[in-house]
Amino acid sequence: MKFGISAALLLLSCFAAADITYVPQVKDSTLPSPQQVLGFPVGEWHARHDQIQRYFELLANSSKKAQLDIIGYSHQQRPLLQLVISSERNLQRLEHIRSQHLAAARDGAQRQADAPVIIWLGYSVHGNEPSGANAALLLAHYLAAADNDEVRQWLDNAVILLQPVLNPDGHDRFANWVNMHKGTTAVADPQHREHNEPWPNGRPNHYWFDLNRDWLLLQHPESRARIAQYQQWLPNVVGDYHEMGTNSSYFFQPGIPSRNYPLTPQRNFELTAKLAGYHAAAFDQAQQLYYTEESFDDFYVGKGSTYPDVQGSVGILFEQASSRGHLQDSINGPLSFAATIQNQLTASLSTIRGAVTEREALLSYQQDFYRSARQQARSDKIKGYMLTETADSTRLAALLDVLQRHHVEVLQLSRDWQDDDKKFAAGSSYYVPLQQAQYRLIKAMFSTETTFGDNTFYDVSAWTLPYAYNIAFTALNREPAKSQLKAQWLPATVNQALPAGAYAYAFDWRDQQAPLLLQALLAEQLQVRAALDDFTAKTAAGSINLAAGAMVIPAGLQQHADWFARLQRVQQQFSLPVYAISSGLTPKGSDLGSHNFAVITLPRVLLMAGPGINSTEAGEVWYNLERLAGIAPSLAEPQRLRQLDLSRYSHIVLPDGNYSHWQDSEINQLKAWLEQGGVLWGHKRGAAWLATAGLLKAALWQPEEMSSLISSDNLRYADKERLAGKQRIAGAIYQAELDLSHPLTFGITDAKLPVFKNGTLLLQPATAAFVNVGLYSRAPQLAGYTAAEYIPRISQSAVLLAHNVGRGRVIGMTDNPVFRGYFYGSSRLLVNALYLGSSFSTKAD
Repeated sequence: MKFGISAALLLLSCFAAADITYVPQVKDSTLPSPQQVLGFPVGEWHARHDQIQRYFELLANSSKKAQLDIIGYSHQQRPLLQLVISSERNLQRLEHIRSQHLAAARDGAQRQADAPVIIWLGYSVHGNEPSGANAALLLAHYLAAADNDEVRQWLDNAVILLQPVLNPDGHDRFANWVNMHKGTTAVADPQHREHNEPWPNGRPNHYWFDLNRDWLLLQHPESRARIAQYQQWLPNVVGDYHEMGTNSSYFFQPGIPSRNYPLTPQRNFELTAKLAGYHAAAFDQAQQLYYTEESFDDFYVGKGSTYPDVQGSVGILFEQASSRGHLQDSINGPLSFAATIQNQLTASLSTIRGAVTEREALLSYQQDFYRSARQQARSDKIKGYMLTETADSTRLAALLDVLQRHHVEVLQLSRDWQDDDKKFAAGSSYYVPLQQAQYRLIKAMFSTETTFGDNTFYDVSAWTLPYAYNIAFTALNREPAKSQLKAQWLPATVNQALPAGAYAYAFDWRDQQAPLLLQALLAEQLQVRAALDDFTAKTAAGSINLAAGAMVIPAGLQQHADWFARLQRVQQQFSLPVYAISSGLTPKGSDLGSHNFAVITLPRVLLMAGPGINSTEAGEVWYNLERLAGIAPSLAEPQRLRQLDLSRYSHIVLPDGNYSHWQDSEINQLKAWLEQGGVLWGHKRGAAWLATAGLLKAALWQPEEMSSLISSDNLRYADKERLAGKQRIAGAIYQAELDLSHPLTFGITDAKLPVFKNGTLLLQPATAAFVNVGLYSRAPQLAGYTAAEYIPRISQSAVLLAHNVGRGRVIGMTDNPVFRGYFYGSSRLLVNALYLGSSFSTKAD
């Protein structure tokens, strides 16, 4: 019997009630159903990740049509699941199918006539959008258990990669919350506690990052595991299943046509529209509301529905109105969790139906995509990009690692090369040729566009990877000779045992490993001093030059008998060279006993994190302090400040957030702590509050003042959204000009530093001398959209201000230095504040 749309919807009709009893009519009754394993019908409770994992394990063990793989682990060590579903014959030759698929797509090999279409269905990358994860249970069971013509056709002609929970840590945070508030009768009141999650909610991962913004950036294990599978399979269709506001209906792409990424071929949008017809037919049959071509764009290539579009896949965003619990009132009537699951299952089935029906078109498009990419690369006047970094091989390696995880070919210069007047040194220069399969993705990664056809962005308008890592890059119009290039990764050096008996030991501060090494030494209770200026020191191998910020471990100051053993043990954990200095008398610069070597102490950091704070930006600080400085901060809600013993902390960090409830008592508490020697950092609204409270001596340009620079005269109501888009800086990259003699900039070798801006709050420059650590350049816009009316004001603004308050220091930054975890370059400003924040002295008035 042919199993078509009507029959499939008949099986789904039971979803109208809160209790789901969906059991397809199948011959193979030996396969376990979700209800049998969970102990309740899908949708009655929110299934936890371990319950979903248990069901997938049992299903894969019982079915010859399913294979379960653990592709990685989340931060909380929950396994990341991928269920491969296809016909028994296809699973037996799965590796052959995969290798042939990649060869046909990227290498232009002859495609086999029976090549299956590769369908990727990813659910619940946002943990509090659980309808997709729960629908995955039903979809997996149906595909494995159903015995009808349509499903057999699907599995014969498709390999389906089903990732049920892309964010298991956030998923369980949300599932536990809503389940703990479920009673015998569901409460639909939107004000009910079940529908109002506490801070942080279930959307982000363990470190409060939005994993749907990390497809390109790859800062988290969940993303790295996901992209490894994507690159191994190169799917033809990617279904990206989400939830949106309760008063919405159901959205599927196409999105707003004018907001598509320009490097995505037109054929992609045509196929997206073609597949939309299958979704529409299914939802029409079910008489469910839906819409397309509104609300969402397809621009930022770092999210799940757009990343595939620049690699030959057709990425499709699905958004279901969220019940945010088990039942909630909406403008369309009570919305049950069961109903949201029904819609996600409907869209999953229509995706498979459409992809299998359009198999030939999708496979041909993917081949054409890479064929045309090679053609465009040949005609592009830019032949590739040269990446160069001499002082910080660790930061360079971090960028190269991201490129290679996206299957971007990177070649190292084997000998020095010159292009016109630019010289590139072997060993520190890497070439990214455009003549390769990932041509369009590379162009997106290196894009510096500042003008766009539509200036309204759902997410950011710039993400240029070299700017984020503060790696110099040059677009080349000619290539180095092949004999000058080699496919070689950065050499991983291992530190040799240090010679005993030296006067002191030192290491350079410019490499990104330096703060981690310093933190490890301080944790071992070694005494360390920081050079406040460049100096030259004597070693057994000759003199070495060390830049300001270099860390020195004087033998004469150590207080533990086994200090040298501790130093040996720690330094061998890193590849950063440590030099044995033979004398305190330096050939150049201050001698080692000078006051120009500041005392470095172990930071004890308090990070404000709780209601009112931007959880994403608090998480970015938390994660980066651990990764880049080896510091695990204490986290505390701002509401508890009065109860906290601040004497436990050397540093307090105020990320973006609302601090308006802090009044005179909190201001006086922080001021007293500052006067005793504390270091107080704030960025974005954290810095604004410091200025308003009088702790940071700075004036502000508020967002309202910025918006007034853009005229709203003679606009129609229809222009409202366009005006809002113009008044907003959704995300752009700007250039700061740093004072490299200031300790807060030590380790940064170029005064021009890219920073990320996604707000219109600005700090005005200080009038007092030496307070302005960083200002925006006169022509500051590097990449991304900003209204022309804003540029002059931004160019007059400060990036980083710092001055004394009593014995302490207060530091304010306009922007987030650790945006999305991948802005490694500007992150050094925050890291320096932790170790060098007390090593400068500047009065604000």
